[in-house]
Amino acid sequence: MEPVTLTTERLLLRPLTPDDVDDVLVACQDPEIQRWVPIPVPYERQHAKRFVERMVPDGWRTATICTFGVVPRGGGPVMGAVNAHCQSGTWEIGYWTAREHRGRGYTAEAARAVAHWAFTALGAQRLEWRAEAGNAGSRAVAQKAGFVMEGTLRAALFHRDTLRDAWIGALLPSDLGLPGAHPYLPSGEGSAQAAGPGVPAGGLNMPART
Repeated sequence: MEPVTLTTERLLLRPLTPDDVDDVLVACQDPEIQRWVPIPVPYERQHAKRFVERMVPDGWRTATICTFGVVPRGGGPVMGAVNAHCQSGTWEIGYWTAREHRGRGYTAEAARAVAHWAFTALGAQRLEWRAEAGNAGSRAVAQKAGFVMEGTLRAALFHRDTLRDAWIGALLPSDLGLPGAHPYLPSGEGSAQAAGPGVPAGGLNMPART
């Protein structure tokens, strides 16, 4: 797959380039990113260079990890990254944000754009968000982007040589007003009738503030 570029009201989501190595290096010195994201610690320039120049292009080429650098629409430094990646046939979303750019809704805006792209360009029928239990910041972003929280998976995340519980949420095409490839029959109250393609099933959770 060839890398693509997406735009939102405030952002440009584009492939990372070698010129972005230093921005990634600086952002990944943040203890919060090192706590929750599976990156090497200490994080050195060689790691940022390998990520930008090898891992990201390889992910696009194999269509397994499609990573976008998030920058201001008018140009500027990399503020974070969002990716859509495929795990055992299921598409998931991942993201991180540089400390100085948090709390402004940028990552939720970028995640929603990548989700729309995954549904329309990749044919995803469900997009999952997962994070280690306790990562409230990531969960707030996911909820603001429209993801519905579904629960906790025990020992579902292997991080820093330890099995950890994971929170899981999901976004469906219908949550964004998009048609699905198949009818969806939800369970629980208010689900007596099947929802056809493009018909939202049930309600969305109210987004949390970031």
